[in-house]
Amino acid sequence: MAKEYSGSPKLHHLESKRKRLTWILGVSALCILSYIFGAWQNTSSPTNRAKVFDKGSCDSGSPPAGNSLPSSMSSSALDFQSHHQVEINKSVEAQKFPPCDMSLSEYTPCQDPVRGRKFERNMLKYRERHCPRKEELLRCLVPAPPRYKSPFKWPQSRDYAWYDNIPHRELSIEKAVQNWIQVDGNRFRFPGGGTMFPRGADAYIDDINELIPLKSGSIRTAIDTGCGVASWGAYLLKRDILAMSFAPRDTHEAQVQFALERGVPAMIGVMASQRLPYPARAFDMAHCSRCLIPWQKYDGMYLIEVDRVLRPGGYWILSGPPIYWKRHWRGWERTQEDLKREQDSIEDVAKRLCWKKVIENHDLAIWQKPINHIECIKSRKVYKTPHICQSDNPDTAWYRNMETCITPLPEVSSSDEVAGGAVEKWPQRAYAIPPRIISGSIPGITTEKFREDNELWKDRVTHYNGIIPLSKGRYRNIMDMNAYLGGFAAALMKYPVWVMNVVPANSNQDTLGVIYERGFIGTYQDWCEAFSTYPRTYDLIHAGGLFSIYQDRCDIAYILIEMDRILRPEGTVIFRDTVEVLVKIQGITDGMRWKSRIMDHESGPFNPEKILVAVKTYWTGEATKKQS
Repeated sequence: MAKEYSGSPKLHHLESKRKRLTWILGVSALCILSYIFGAWQNTSSPTNRAKVFDKGSCDSGSPPAGNSLPSSMSSSALDFQSHHQVEINKSVEAQKFPPCDMSLSEYTPCQDPVRGRKFERNMLKYRERHCPRKEELLRCLVPAPPRYKSPFKWPQSRDYAWYDNIPHRELSIEKAVQNWIQVDGNRFRFPGGGTMFPRGADAYIDDINELIPLKSGSIRTAIDTGCGVASWGAYLLKRDILAMSFAPRDTHEAQVQFALERGVPAMIGVMASQRLPYPARAFDMAHCSRCLIPWQKYDGMYLIEVDRVLRPGGYWILSGPPIYWKRHWRGWERTQEDLKREQDSIEDVAKRLCWKKVIENHDLAIWQKPINHIECIKSRKVYKTPHICQSDNPDTAWYRNMETCITPLPEVSSSDEVAGGAVEKWPQRAYAIPPRIISGSIPGITTEKFREDNELWKDRVTHYNGIIPLSKGRYRNIMDMNAYLGGFAAALMKYPVWVMNVVPANSNQDTLGVIYERGFIGTYQDWCEAFSTYPRTYDLIHAGGLFSIYQDRCDIAYILIEMDRILRPEGTVIFRDTVEVLVKIQGITDGMRWKSRIMDHESGPFNPEKILVAVKTYWTGEATKKQS
């Protein structure tokens, strides 16, 4: 007899499927809840990190006691305490990079004096950037001097530096009368003197302020050509004026190295045959105090280059030969006729550039660039040269030769309109919409994107301050290797720091002009080459998305070795990138005596972008017989 069923087969199967589906959904829900709960437990808050990575003081240069870390964090946490005896992070798998010879302690790859001698001396071309070929690149780490100490904190560093960090007495001897620098026991002291300001840089700047408005907020960015030890830039800082100071790589004086050791913005550079690595209309003020640049030569090419980088309405200040030659000609050991001829030539070039001479008062002469080129174009009927450049991108400045033509200003509709748009006064300028964005001259960058970027970086810097001791004076010289719109620098305004904003020269969007319009400074750079600075000149380096750009362009190991060169012992690096890129970076830095840790994005563990924080451990080269 056939077996009886309680219901139809169809209903029985439906009931069975319903039970299985309920069981699967229940198990899935439990799994998801367990994952979320585990992720929540493992995500540390910025407040907790601040406690773990607390930073002590090291002004005296002597090693303070290290921090006591929780046992659960001791193996992975970074140590931001400056104690000069951090254990080296050992990795069996990582390739080890040996220290370079002690003779390379101040190695500047692209401004190496030995390499420079192979190039022609005409127009100082031998002092321009000449980078090593690929086969000449060093795979070693530039050592610090044997008794290297953490620099003084700002603002004390403006006036003092450790002798052992830059063991050069030449400037204290050669410039003794001019009060550039003095040796004071185991320290250098910077009295603020200069060749053309015997009463000190502060008094000299006050003299300038009597002639043009330095305190109104209308002047924010400045450029100092042939800066010496950058005392002019150092004393402008308390007036909220940020100067880009530069001088050539000297064979013995290390002027730019002194400037950066003081915590003053500077880089190696020279007025030679190539454009300065800055965009057009960048600086509100340019300055030359006996900078020995032959302004009147080469058809006025150097003044034409200053005109390119000056903002409309910007000022050029000249002190030293030939200004006030009637009084100084004997001391300068030149004839009156020669000095008069030089000044007449400078006056003539300035007039042809359509500059207006504001004043000449004793040792100071000041000119002003016009706010637009309406009258300048008309004047070409009188002054045939220099002509106005045609079909030129005025911001192009990376390995671009200078030209003897006037960089055209953006067109205006009336004679009282500022070409390219007026900027706000400082500090409102930092967050005001930059004229280049208002005009739409940078494709893809809108007002809304600018505002969003600012909010993004405010959140990120708040997060960083929970990871590293930003607020405790540990950092002064900061570099942003991929600065974009300068949002990182803007978010750091409340801290005692300055930022070198770098825009990669091969970026799809040239945003460096925007950064200058915001009142910050920076430069162009191809990171497949070395940066124009001395070793150990930055306390904190930020690299957001940089290695995703460069990993297919050159060997990123050389970029990391360059970062190690310019980073101070116990300096910090923050990388932002994908996990795959960060793991690759960490694999290399493990062999560079860095300690590092990959952390979650500030928005949480589900963001594919992660943060790698690394600290360069303290180590030095061994003293030679001469040094010991």
